[in-house]
Amino acid sequence: MINLLKKFFEKDDKSISKNDNENLEIICGLMVEAAYSDGVLEKLEEDRIKSILVNIFQEDEMNVIAVLDKCVKNKNNTNSLYFYTSKINKNYSESKKILLVETLWEIILSDGNVHEYESSLIRRISGLLYISDVNSGNAKKRALSNLGINQ
Repeated sequence: MINLLKKFFEKDDKSISKNDNENLEIICGLMVEAAYSDGVLEKLEEDRIKSILVNIFQEDEMNVIAVLDKCVKNKNNTNSLYFYTSKINKNYSESKKILLVETLWEIILSDGNVHEYESSLIRRISGLLYISDVNSGNAKKRALSNLGINQ
């Protein structure tokens, strides 16, 4: 799952390289949005996001802390989801955006439960990324398959 996210931020189909700090902010922001989708961002969730970014993405810990603080402060901004998705729309192909939706489905499905707020978040993100319901549904099926969950 995390490898899918890493792959997302590799050079896109047009071979345009992206600013690493901007990529960190986008992925961190989306993780914060997903964690906050139930209305509460717990310290444990913040620590998990930080751990993923430092240990798996091998980002500098001080940089992660600064970006995470910025994203947490921005979470109550009703435009924050639009902010992150607009950057993705400007810089990434449709196939990369579908890969992102698939990865977010994996994150949501990993605990075996899909809360109505979580599925609502995916619908909102898909809409903001101009991903059709069919493509989002197919991404969910692939995520279920990747997790070994029979539906």
